[in-house]
Amino acid sequence: MKIKGLNLDIIWKDKESNFRLIEEELNNQDADIFLLPEMFSTGFCMDASEVSDRNEEALSFLHKMSKEKGSAFCGSAPVEQDGKFYNRMYFVKPDSSVVFYDKRHLFSFSGEDKVYTPGKERVIVEYKGFRILLQVCYDLRFPVFARNNDDYDAIFYVANWPEKRVGAWEHLLKARAIENLSYVFGLNRIGTDGNNLFYQESSHCFFADGRDIAQKEKNIVSAELNMNELLDFRKHFQFLNDRDQFSIQM
Repeated sequence: MKIKGLNLDIIWKDKESNFRLIEEELNNQDADIFLLPEMFSTGFCMDASEVSDRNEEALSFLHKMSKEKGSAFCGSAPVEQDGKFYNRMYFVKPDSSVVFYDKRHLFSFSGEDKVYTPGKERVIVEYKGFRILLQVCYDLRFPVFARNNDDYDAIFYVANWPEKRVGAWEHLLKARAIENLSYVFGLNRIGTDGNNLFYQESSHCFFADGRDIAQKEKNIVSAELNMNELLDFRKHFQFLNDRDQFSIQM
């Protein structure tokens, strides 16, 4: 399965410009799944009442792109629902079906927890024979929430993770792959946001042994996920059989 992520220099609070930019960047690209960064339509913005989708603007855009490309599209956007705001990660399939995950761990350092509402569900989507755990940015720092109970084959992290803490981002992505015997694709944004935070190119795809298998060309990060290779690795290294048994209280 071919995955392509877009290292997007998100235009601050400008949905239509970001939608046009994404279309331009992906114009001649093909993949089974396209990944977009966290809050790809606005940037990581705490002005939720100003920027959050009330009419499913980001979701409609993902539907449009998915239909045109015949591919799944995945990324997060700020959403208002029933008077509450969510950092919502969508997974849109070409058949128009949608799975979404609301970010569970809100970044208190930036005040995200004061503005947005945490999700209550751990979400795994199935697509083309892969089971994919959906995660957003700060979720990466909480390994218990992402523990593989032999129920997924890949994790997708979409993020706005600034350069000043990028070392943690890269080390933790690799750790999640190794400890969970899983593919881990971490897609970060690039450029500078409206808070003058800088984001360097730091997207990766790690195999279960910790190898970075991502290929990069301009702003596109791509990787081939091979289920047979993953199953062979898990058959040889059966570490998941020795995992601790526990449940998470949401």
